[in-house]
Amino acid sequence: MNPRRPGADRLRSGSARRATPDDLPVLVELRAEMFHAMGVDVSPAGWRDRAHRWFAERLDHPDYGIFVVETDVGVVAGAVGAVRDAAPSPADPEGRDVLVSNVCTFPAHRGAGHARRAFGAVMRWAGGTGVSRAELMATEAGRGMYERAGFQVTPWPAMRARL
Repeated sequence: MNPRRPGADRLRSGSARRATPDDLPVLVELRAEMFHAMGVDVSPAGWRDRAHRWFAERLDHPDYGIFVVETDVGVVAGAVGAVRDAAPSPADPEGRDVLVSNVCTFPAHRGAGHARRAFGAVMRWAGGTGVSRAELMATEAGRGMYERAGFQVTPWPAMRARL
């Protein structure tokens, strides 16, 4: 007989929880992995330290929901939600929405539903904010999960410029 600790099945499959200060290094690594998976060069200096500070400053802020999925091997996935303030519009009379970002699973742990758990935790948090709309940028790999959650492609793609 192989005795297991209580909750071992939960940990093996992964359990989403709010991130803590101990998770800061892995949050930065998950962010790097997300960009790497998108084909973005993650080697420029300095951004990881700034990302670490960014996460640290927002862990307990009520406008941010930062979640990780932990298994018996440690944190394997994460996701972030952020309440954004904007001027009201016909499409968003409240003028606020939740930006979902940084949904990522380390490659060795993909395909086990960890991103879905992290994303689900963010969406449950978002549902409790009183905000009625969420937005995200999707990779092709994540698009199906987001569509199943009710997200739709909009006719207005994001545009960016360096300032």
